[in-house]
Amino acid sequence: MTAHPALSPTTLGPLGLPNRLTVAPMTRTSATPDGVPTLEMAEYYAGFAAGGFGLVVTEGTYTDPLYSQAYLNQPGLVTAAHVEGWREVTHQVHANGGRIIAQLMHAGAISQGNPYAEGTVGPSAIQPLGEMMPDYGGRGPWPAPRELTAVDLDLVVEGFVTAALNALAAGFDGVELHGANGYLLDQFLTDYTNQRTDAYGGSVSNRVRLIARIAAAVVAAVPASFVVGVRLSQTKVNDLVHRWAGGAADAAVIFPAVADAGASYLHIASEGRKWIDTARLAGGQTITGLARRLTGLPVIVNGGMHDPAQAAQVLDDGHADLLAIARGALANPDLPRRLAEGRELAAFDRTMLHPAVTLANAQAWQAVRS
Repeated sequence: MTAHPALSPTTLGPLGLPNRLTVAPMTRTSATPDGVPTLEMAEYYAGFAAGGFGLVVTEGTYTDPLYSQAYLNQPGLVTAAHVEGWREVTHQVHANGGRIIAQLMHAGAISQGNPYAEGTVGPSAIQPLGEMMPDYGGRGPWPAPRELTAVDLDLVVEGFVTAALNALAAGFDGVELHGANGYLLDQFLTDYTNQRTDAYGGSVSNRVRLIARIAAAVVAAVPASFVVGVRLSQTKVNDLVHRWAGGAADAAVIFPAVADAGASYLHIASEGRKWIDTARLAGGQTITGLARRLTGLPVIVNGGMHDPAQAAQVLDDGHADLLAIARGALANPDLPRRLAEGRELAAFDRTMLHPAVTLANAQAWQAVRS
């Protein structure tokens, strides 16, 4: 039987990987109240490495003590205690043969659980669409944010750089800058949430400026052996139907800007939808394939990638280089081994969104493996 293409080795910038299967970043809200990762989180992430995933990308991790936190019990990479907590996570993942990247995230206007801030901030004082997410303790409409000043933006950039250096100290193999799904960097990229009249607003080349500036600053601060990726999306947690107004023309500005800033890879997300629903562009091309052609960088894709047939099509037809799996990984922390052995995948159910259930799955797999 021919091996599935997802099981072939690859590289992500300077990082060698045994396969193309990645655990997608998933909000877990299971850190301590002050953002310190727990031993249970270390077991949770290590379970995916033990199950054969070549790469794990963490949940969104806040970058500064001001306005970046999105949810209560979200982990941070700000304090010495955060670094120590994550060090145990990275140790356990590496001990089980995996590689792990920290996703760095600033919530911006869609923060719904920050005990340290009064109000929220964003590119412009525009109320976000939709309502807060009950699964993560939110309720009711989002408040209108305060518009970030030039001084504020300097602090945002500084926060990402400091968090990246803390990730390096904690033993991570790299960081991923969260520029997707409606959070702050995506708010700058999006036309209707960014109504600024300075160098960060207006044209798409201006709106991508903050993401590119942060990427360049982080790349300059860390060793060349440390991976720096960027996650982008058209859809958002609070707007599942959004698409870039300029389609491929916008992509032709956004993707090269990020690549020119020194990114090691691009991660193109599909919030709440299958890959093809959000990836298809006019003329039959996909946004993920276009990202590969425009930049030459490795591209990670997500959205239904636990389906072996779709996963093979995406890789074989050149739409992406690696596959990020979310709910399929929660249900199957040993998915790579199941795929290699031709075994059926366990079905996902919503109870697995609760960290305690997923941890039990990971512990069960590690017990079988040992």
